[in-house]
Amino acid sequence: LCLPHHVSDFDWSSIDTSHLPSSYKTNSQQEKELLQLADHFFQQYTHLCPDRKPLFIHPLNECGVQKFVSTTVKPTLLPFPDLYYWSGCASFVCDYLIMEPLKCPITPPSSLYSPTTILKYQRGNCFDFAVLLCSLLIGAGYDAYCVHGYATLEMCFLDQTQELCPLLRKPPEVPEEEDPNKYRIKYPLDPQSKFELQQKAKKEEETESAQEEEREEEVVTEVGMPKRDPLHGLRVHAWVLVLPGKRKVPETFFINPFTGNHHSTTDECFLGIESIWNHRNYWVNMQDCRKGCKDLSFDLSDSICWEMMFSESKELSQSPTESPNKDTDDMEKGEIDTSFEMPLSWVTQIRVSCREYENPFSRGKKVILYDKAKLEKWAAFANEDGLVERLTVYADSDCTEELEVKEWFKHREDLLYMREVNKQTQLITDHFRPGHPLLLKAHSYTSLEPETGHTVEFYHTARVDGLWKRFENATEMTEYFVGREDFLHMRHIEFGERDKEMENGGITADANPRPIVQIKEYFHRNPEKPADEDIEERVFMVIDDVIQLTYHLELHDTIASKVVFCRVIGREKREDEIFLSRENTVKYEPWSSEKHKNMLHLYDLLWELRAEQKELKHHVRDSEAEMLNILMVREDEEANIKLSVSMYSTAKRGQQQE
Repeated sequence: LCLPHHVSDFDWSSIDTSHLPSSYKTNSQQEKELLQLADHFFQQYTHLCPDRKPLFIHPLNECGVQKFVSTTVKPTLLPFPDLYYWSGCASFVCDYLIMEPLKCPITPPSSLYSPTTILKYQRGNCFDFAVLLCSLLIGAGYDAYCVHGYATLEMCFLDQTQELCPLLRKPPEVPEEEDPNKYRIKYPLDPQSKFELQQKAKKEEETESAQEEEREEEVVTEVGMPKRDPLHGLRVHAWVLVLPGKRKVPETFFINPFTGNHHSTTDECFLGIESIWNHRNYWVNMQDCRKGCKDLSFDLSDSICWEMMFSESKELSQSPTESPNKDTDDMEKGEIDTSFEMPLSWVTQIRVSCREYENPFSRGKKVILYDKAKLEKWAAFANEDGLVERLTVYADSDCTEELEVKEWFKHREDLLYMREVNKQTQLITDHFRPGHPLLLKAHSYTSLEPETGHTVEFYHTARVDGLWKRFENATEMTEYFVGREDFLHMRHIEFGERDKEMENGGITADANPRPIVQIKEYFHRNPEKPADEDIEERVFMVIDDVIQLTYHLELHDTIASKVVFCRVIGREKREDEIFLSRENTVKYEPWSSEKHKNMLHLYDLLWELRAEQKELKHHVRDSEAEMLNILMVREDEEANIKLSVSMYSTAKRGQQQE
């Protein structure tokens, strides 16, 4: 659980360091020289900048030995595809490790353990998170740096209860740009006095400043608003800086290792930077941070903005941070020779097994609290139903009334990957990946019982009939089509009530089907036909024995042409007989096609419609049977959930066989 305000009960002093290699317990001659040079740099820094806080240069490691921070970074590329990208590395670090707050919130820690020890015990503070993440990013080819700086209370303690959950953020809408008309008449604006405009703007500024002061006074008293932090701007935090250039990174950005989120360098949560480092060098920020990090320059080759500890030679420099020509500054005089080489990292190779990578949560699951939302995460195969993530949205900040629940699944044989539950209406929507035997894409329902209101979406490109959506309840059914040759795009069926005597007699629904009252079909325009011969709407009133055709309109028409075939009053209906009369059974408008005035043509058309009506009845019964089959299959899949294991996952396949 990611509970930000608790103090960890883990005792780091009790860990066993006897098995660690000698590089953890002693310093080589080159490392000793490096520490002397770092001390010399630190003395110059404190002399020239007496008001600045002490630098984080050579803390103690887990064996109580001083180590330079750059040598604690161990560039490593782990053999997992997701860890080749910064987002995968950040997600792994924030999920695998348990956050521990700094013992003193306004000073950096006195120790910095190796990434291997941090991975072993799966916990650490922000500096441990940052060093491990930076090691993975540099190994993946990014120009990454650890940052020692200052941040807000919420970021330092991993308090996201005031933030919107990233899964609920809507993508920004791109406004449609209207092409300006250069021939538009531009009318002259009403003349206005510049002095009056200046006075008006001045008054608005005064009122705004007064309103802001009132708001600041009310912030503390308002319910649900965070109180002012007395240590604002002093809380120490560590994160990762990624510079552009390598791996086609377009712009500089920050990564908060506690959350794995991407942040702009202008984010107001970051309040200042003391220093940065990677596996090759160490830089001290010489810029003013009174306005946070938004105005900082991250050109590390600029000696005015960044003071480099060691001048890099051309052979060693692997990043666009080469030092400029030497100046006559006091600190430049104290620089070491460019022939100095940074010692190799004292940390052993970082290793993560497949089992550890696939099960990153040491406590079984991870819980993150957001503003009116809670996100829960599990490892793959931790739950029998394949559940790996659940987002619960609440109506209040106390998280008592649930509004919506979203669940994500992995490795299910029924290809279900997401489920949405509306707690207000109890509507459930299941989403499926391509490949389901029934070609399901989504299924919305409140119950798996038939005729209780179901909406099913299909992967229509895999269906012969082009059906992409079907809705059915006890009284109606609506089908939607895409890309059909006959231009049909919707079919609506209305049902009547079943025979109650047969229903009370215990006869099943299959033997007592719902009577079909009406079938409506809607067609798109067929450009190859004249509009008055191209049907737009076709209505079969089955019980009333009425067929109505409505045709498309031409561009200049306002009323559509119609043809209606009605039942003959006082005449018994026979399936093999068609009685056609101009006076009683056919109604058409005078602007209809000339063909409709031909009785023989209307007779042939009525024969075709009768045959199509029979086919439509069979199609409706087939659709009902398909819906029943879908519900039976889904009920069986939910009752017998099976998870699929990749043929390349030998460990999981062994567990499955057991």
